[in-house]
Amino acid sequence: MKTPFAETKRYTSAAQALHWITAALMFIILPIAWVMVNMPDSAKSADLLFTLHKSIGLTILAIVALRLIWRASHPAPPLPGSVARWDRIAATASHWMLYVILLGMPISGYLMEASGGYPIRYFGLFTVPGLPKLPGLSNTAFWMHVAVGQWLVYALILLHLAATAWHIAVKRDGVLNRMLPPQEDAD
Repeated sequence: MKTPFAETKRYTSAAQALHWITAALMFIILPIAWVMVNMPDSAKSADLLFTLHKSIGLTILAIVALRLIWRASHPAPPLPGSVARWDRIAATASHWMLYVILLGMPISGYLMEASGGYPIRYFGLFTVPGLPKLPGLSNTAFWMHVAVGQWLVYALILLHLAATAWHIAVKRDGVLNRMLPPQEDAD
């Protein structure tokens, strides 16, 4: 027996993989950020956490860039016909805001560190090219990354999760199925 959403148009497997890898990395990087900014600089694990945070951030930047390149030639599948016009507009706007913030956070983090004179070691494997020490740029990037960006990240992730829960629990319209592989029916 086919489920009501068996015919759902889905994102490609590559788009799904890039989405779920990005989501997993976001749920790793956020707790690392919370811990690292609340520990003393003298803590033994401070350097490790900062290196992990920066490295994961640069990885997210690369993956989101790949997602946008992929998306340019593989458009999003259509939403189910039951999704209201206002909901379609909100979904499109929130997805593009997520792309902007997922690019903006690693870029502002890089600018903050690189122009602040701090080395960026990618998982301890190599040093990312830096910039001349520019305190003004570093301060502006800090403001964008910490004072504004982090709150936008939290808000957009919560919005994304709330909308997903809404479509699963209330609307039951199969929207999440677009980002999942097809499910086999049990006999």
